[in-house]
Amino acid sequence: MNVRIDPERCQGHGRCYDLAPALFGEDEEGYGQVAGDGAVPPGRLDDARRAAANCPERAIALEV
Repeated sequence: MNVRIDPERCQGHGRCYDLAPALFGEDEEGYGQVAGDGAVPPGRLDDARRAAANCPERAIALEV
């Protein structure tokens, strides 16, 4: 499973990196960024789903 953020939709609310700091970070302007290559490590799938469900713009996608 991988995660990605659509930069066109992200508005910088920061919920992704607040809820799942192992999977997301922020850029210099406060917008969400996927950490590493976007691969969701074992045991972090619930974090990825929680972040995606709480993104107001639905900018986070989970991909198989």
